[in-house]
Amino acid sequence: MLTARSVLPFLVAIGVAFIPIGIALFLSAANVYEIQRDYTQCKELGKDVPCANFSFSSQNPICHCQEFFSLDKQIAGPVYIYYGLDNFYQNHRKYVKSRDDNQLMGGFQRIDIDKQTGPSKDCDPFASVKGNGTYGYAPCGAIANSLFNDSIALHYLGNPTDAAAGVNIQPVGLLKTGIAWKSDKDIKFRNPRNASGIATRQALIDAMKNNNLEKPPYWSTELWNLDTEDQNNNGLQNEDLIVWMRTAAFPSFRKLYRRVNHVNTFADGLPVGNYSFEIDYRYPVTAFEGRKYVIISSVSWIGGRNPFLGIAYMTVGCVCLLLAAIFFFIHVKWGKKPSDMMNVTSASHW
Repeated sequence: MLTARSVLPFLVAIGVAFIPIGIALFLSAANVYEIQRDYTQCKELGKDVPCANFSFSSQNPICHCQEFFSLDKQIAGPVYIYYGLDNFYQNHRKYVKSRDDNQLMGGFQRIDIDKQTGPSKDCDPFASVKGNGTYGYAPCGAIANSLFNDSIALHYLGNPTDAAAGVNIQPVGLLKTGIAWKSDKDIKFRNPRNASGIATRQALIDAMKNNNLEKPPYWSTELWNLDTEDQNNNGLQNEDLIVWMRTAAFPSFRKLYRRVNHVNTFADGLPVGNYSFEIDYRYPVTAFEGRKYVIISSVSWIGGRNPFLGIAYMTVGCVCLLLAAIFFFIHVKWGKKPSDMMNVTSASHW
């Protein structure tokens, strides 16, 4: 039987445990150093025109722009770079379903209406080429078709107190692998293999052509050219693609873009000084009233800068202590002993 004697210690124990944990989580998240730059209206190099108003075309597909910032203290490694989007509903039910998991694992199929083969119908209207129903897309679906394709590079301009600042500009090495979940990379995304059972770039090209498959309509790069320098990061196993395919739960989100390569000048992190982001602006967001961000962040033992978990723990702890105090007051003022409750008779006045 639930009594004040059993419930009150339970509530107090939760409160006493959760509040310190919440404080530790909150302080840990607060100690994460983070720089965020909104580059939605970033202006084209050499012109006073925002890239958001740029006229993109096959002859002129990229708008180049820069964003400058300064660090007044060193960001200790490891350091990560994220891109963020606002007002982009990756959590829409039809958008989330718009993919073909069998295809993403290398199971390419030619469209055959009689045999009912080809990309999943969940990918419609990005399953087959409009006007030519015998050709399909790979990877198909709205998620893959809307792949984030801005390119971001980071340059160190030097310490303002250094006489050579701004002269010896150093590119900050960025690693494009190790950004996706290992389970996704190893299990959920696989490239087609050749007759010898080896996944090669040519095997991917042959599988695409033999099954009448084309790159998604909004892509400017072929699937087999997503990373021509690293075959293990090419095609369906490209980590930028894998990160994007893991849909976000909220319309404002960030996704891991790169890891800083901690060598030489940047062995211990990003030193104090001036920096610039060199951006190849391709991804349109103003049409849906969205915004784009680039974020540099360190990490703590619980990950990036996110105070929600700490606040949640402290809130639950405080609520439990408050309920314990209320129940204790009620028990003292109107409570009955267990023996009294078990010996209720018709003569009892309660």
